[in-house]
Amino acid sequence: MDRISHPSCHRSFVAALALGALACLAASSRAAGTDRPVTPAAPATHTLVFFGDSLTAGYGLDDPATESYPAVIEQRIEAAHLPWRVINAGESGETSAGGRRRVEWVLRQPTDVFVLELGANDGLRGTDPAVTRANLQAIIDDVRAKAPAATIVLAGMQMPTSMGADYARAFGAVFPTLAATNHIVLIPFLLAGVGGRPELNQADGIHPTAVGAQRVADNVWTVIRPLLGPAPQP
Repeated sequence: MDRISHPSCHRSFVAALALGALACLAASSRAAGTDRPVTPAAPATHTLVFFGDSLTAGYGLDDPATESYPAVIEQRIEAAHLPWRVINAGESGETSAGGRRRVEWVLRQPTDVFVLELGANDGLRGTDPAVTRANLQAIIDDVRAKAPAATIVLAGMQMPTSMGADYARAFGAVFPTLAATNHIVLIPFLLAGVGGRPELNQADGIHPTAVGAQRVADNVWTVIRPLLGPAPQP
């Protein structure tokens, strides 16, 4: 599982040398009149970024690098031989306001699919849903400005009615409203089938266990798999 990293000039230089060498080889083959084929280049690698809070970071898991839901998605991508790398940009304790301040740094790298998973901590703190919506909208705007070709996926979140029925209703409406307004992809409820089930959550009743994270990955995979394209032909 990759963490956020800056673009490397060294890697770019090496890649340029490799492409140059391949071009020279192809030219030499043509000049010599041979029919020897040049080995095709490997499919280009795309980048899938998960930007979120402790749910994305894998808080409380024995090994978040292999058990968090982004890690499970990465394992499924590898099993399907899809040309994608996964970046886990989850930060425990992150709110929508914190994400708004942090997103520009995350977007310094190329991004093809951006999964936005923030808002749970806002809800637990009783933040006005209008504030959460404004912060998430600002993040969406930043992604579109810095990575205009990227597909944005918004992870929906819900609050229990113990927070107050009116609050829970207003909070839950933030996510489908943003998705519809911005014409972006929506995961209806990230924790569907997991939230409220003690056997799938840690002792705090908030963060999924490793088994629960697998269920969360199911919810995410159903939505994002069509966005990743077909597996390359052998």
